Amino acid sequence: MPSPPPPHQAALAQYRRRASVYDAELALFEPVRRQAIAQLVLQAGNTVIDAGCGTGLSLRALRTAVGASGRVIGIEQCPEMLAQARDCVARQGWRNVTLIEASVEDALITSGADAALFHFTHDILRAPAAVSNVMQALRPGARVVACGLKWAAPWAWPVNLFVFGAALHSVTSLDGLAEPWSLLRAPVAGLVVESAMAGAVFIARGHRR
Repeated sequence: MPSPPPPHQAALAQYRRRASVYDAELALFEPVRRQAIAQLVLQAGNTVIDAGCGTGLSLRALRTAVGASGRVIGIEQCPEMLAQARDCVARQGWRNVTLIEASVEDALITSGADAALFHFTHDILRAPAAVSNVMQALRPGARVVACGLKWAAPWAWPVNLFVFGAALHSVTSLDGLAEPWSLLRAPVAGLVVESAMAGAVFIARGHRR
């Protein structure tokens, strides 16, 4: 029996298949995106990291929040997804948006950032090296917000059926779906986790220690 592909390769293959329909698939979760970005409490001049930026759906709101004097750093390993983000940046003429084609684990990120967003990036949140790399790029006290799918209460089986169906198309492993934010506990102080969408989604926030 052949061995399964490494996580990076599995994620890359999955997102290459989804690139053309990714924006439509994420439309249902736009209110969660807006809420997560608002909880970053970004100020003009801030630098924010968008870990696993995909097609760039968060870039406009992040760039608006930090203004022309701030900086947005998007990291995405899938070329097909990042091409759409680059097209968006070029069309808008955003000179303060930097896009890095790399896995979050391997990305070379300028240190001293003021905030980091993990929006529906389960595989990244479950990769210790990825979380560590982002945390090392943040200044102490930087705001961290993560959101994404999670299992609801065991009795909420209709919700969990939805989560299962959505996860099949968006994660390479269901491991950690009960608490996708657990690797943030050590590096993030004051971690607060809230549920949304009948328990199918979480939003976690805190500050880098």
